[in-house]
Amino acid sequence: MSHPIMSYPKLPELPQQFLTKLHDAGYEAYAVGGCIRDLLMDRNTHDWDFTTNATPLEIQKLFSDSFYNNEFGTVGVPVLIQDHEEIYEITTYRTEEGYSDRRRPDIVSWGKTVAEDLARRDFTVNAIAYDGKKIVDPYDGQKDIKNKLIRAVGDPETRFEEDALRLMRAIRIATQLRFTIEPFTAESIRDNARLIHHIASERIRDELFKILKSEYAADGILLLKNHNLLYEIIPEFEKAFATEQKSPERHHIYDVGTHLIESLRNCQSTDVITRFATLLHDIGKPETYEKNDRGVITFYNHEINSTTIAHDIAKRLKLSKKDAGKLVRLVRWHQFTVDERQTDKAHRRFVRRVGKEYIDDMLDLRVADRLGGGARETSWRLELFKKRIEEVQQQPFAITDLKINGTDVMKELNLKPGPEVGKILKQLFKDVEEKRIENEREALLNSLKRFKH
Repeated sequence: MSHPIMSYPKLPELPQQFLTKLHDAGYEAYAVGGCIRDLLMDRNTHDWDFTTNATPLEIQKLFSDSFYNNEFGTVGVPVLIQDHEEIYEITTYRTEEGYSDRRRPDIVSWGKTVAEDLARRDFTVNAIAYDGKKIVDPYDGQKDIKNKLIRAVGDPETRFEEDALRLMRAIRIATQLRFTIEPFTAESIRDNARLIHHIASERIRDELFKILKSEYAADGILLLKNHNLLYEIIPEFEKAFATEQKSPERHHIYDVGTHLIESLRNCQSTDVITRFATLLHDIGKPETYEKNDRGVITFYNHEINSTTIAHDIAKRLKLSKKDAGKLVRLVRWHQFTVDERQTDKAHRRFVRRVGKEYIDDMLDLRVADRLGGGARETSWRLELFKKRIEEVQQQPFAITDLKINGTDVMKELNLKPGPEVGKILKQLFKDVEEKRIENEREALLNSLKRFKH
């Protein structure tokens, strides 16, 4: 076990209480994994894991509100942090054998020492344990933190064969921490990239989304590409990187794949679906590629093809219905026209297609698209478009937006519930939409007089 190369940090109060409770009961106990890595790096973390020589039953006797419903020796303890419930996990020291499905161990046995437990972990920076007084670091994880390296514990080939999701986790952690992947570990990721197909789509999606949520998402996607993982997860990207765009009369300076990554780099939105849509918005261009005799490249109707592909990717990665719907909608309408001659009707049609709730996301995508293609961030036409979209959004978009409702109509005209009420509201909405009446309560009530028989 290496000597500490970093000073002993102070544990937050709640994790320290957990350790103290276990220590006072006569057990060994350590905080372990990513939480200690982050603590040593002075990064905030709420995700605390503990390891101990206490058995699950012994742990549960100490923590009355805990629960245990797995075969891996992990007891969950709910804790309240700033009005939000988190789960602290306490796991009995364990060793693992056999990973026939490349996902989970075939045999789990209780271990005797913390060193045995650390030997089963993925990367050296996560194989550090700390009990508040001493650091246990048998794989020089502190040294790798200092040198900003992601290195597999022991033989990388073995680690990735045990759990193929570690291939993506290496990329994700490197992206989040701005670390480099150590050469032997990197080579093993490239050689074993196809193992990712043993992993459930939901787990792949979750790791991908963690990369997309990070500050350096574009670099993370490039790491996936450079380690042979991107084409395994989203094979459509292979054609994208092979499709040129630079040609006379066109502003694009990158191939399609590079443009998509550079667009992501310039996406100001922190919403993961907007970022994903930015990454995929032109994914259908390769199938629509044409070059004329003057060397001009076109991608007519590429947004239609991109929409189909985005839908397929959403299905493969098992996105929720809501997330898939948003992704597809942003990709479908990203090629919207910006023209100072457009009417209010055209602007309203745009808002209806995109959805009022996604307008800002769509505009973030458009700016990212421009910057990712080598254009300026905005133009006077785009600024005018934004202004006019803002204006039309103040107008009603549905009958429910009117300042009166069916009850008002029935009361004013002495009508009973029925289809006539709906017809009158529909006519009023049309009048407001075409600016014949203001959407003001008094004006609408006054307008009802013409419907009196």
